[in-house]
Amino acid sequence: MKRVLLKLSGEALAGEKHTGFDEPTVTEVARQVKQITESGVQVGIVIGGGNFWRGRTSETIDRTKADQIGMLATVMNCIYVSEIFRSVGMMTQILTPFECGSMTKLFSKDRANKYFSKGMVVFFAGGTGHPYFSTDTGIVLRAIEMEAEGIYLAKAIDGVYDSDPKTNPVAVKYDEVSIAEVIDKKLAVVDLTASIMCMENKMPMYVFGLNEENSIVKAMTGEFSGTKVTVS
Repeated sequence: MKRVLLKLSGEALAGEKHTGFDEPTVTEVARQVKQITESGVQVGIVIGGGNFWRGRTSETIDRTKADQIGMLATVMNCIYVSEIFRSVGMMTQILTPFECGSMTKLFSKDRANKYFSKGMVVFFAGGTGHPYFSTDTGIVLRAIEMEAEGIYLAKAIDGVYDSDPKTNPVAVKYDEVSIAEVIDKKLAVVDLTASIMCMENKMPMYVFGLNEENSIVKAMTGEFSGTKVTVS
């Protein structure tokens, strides 16, 4: 593939602490992404905000304001992870759908393409910029806009199962599953809005476990052992 988008779980980047950042974990992600970019693949990054906040964490405050806090959490994550990427020798840029002063650049397809052409890793922070849309929808939207060839979802579990493996010890893992089946069976790979966007725009997804050794490199270089979500 020439261009892919990688979704990182904010909680996964926090390691065993579950909040904040675990620098060794993030540094290992950076090492792997550097190896991928050096092979000629353009990589865009979207990071969730669950290590700080989730839009539905509070039942007290207004949902719109809660989601705005979540958007800012993803911006914080991207600033931190971008700097770790730079520390291992990569060039990076952060794009947001709203102004963040001098901390980020305002998203446009032309601007993102310019950064990709310069060999940069592009971070797409701030989700869609609107409440009621998750970072799942955000990454699918950016993948479609940027004409990526696929979305890689690095999760806490190693693929898509027919039921929750945390509560069902005999849950069966799919090697391959269609997006239509994901929607019909409510397998929750990504939220429903994002799933329908993938189906309508034929955007494949690859789900794998972030915590497995060299998992990102393996997922993108033919040693994929997670679940491929097909769209044909």
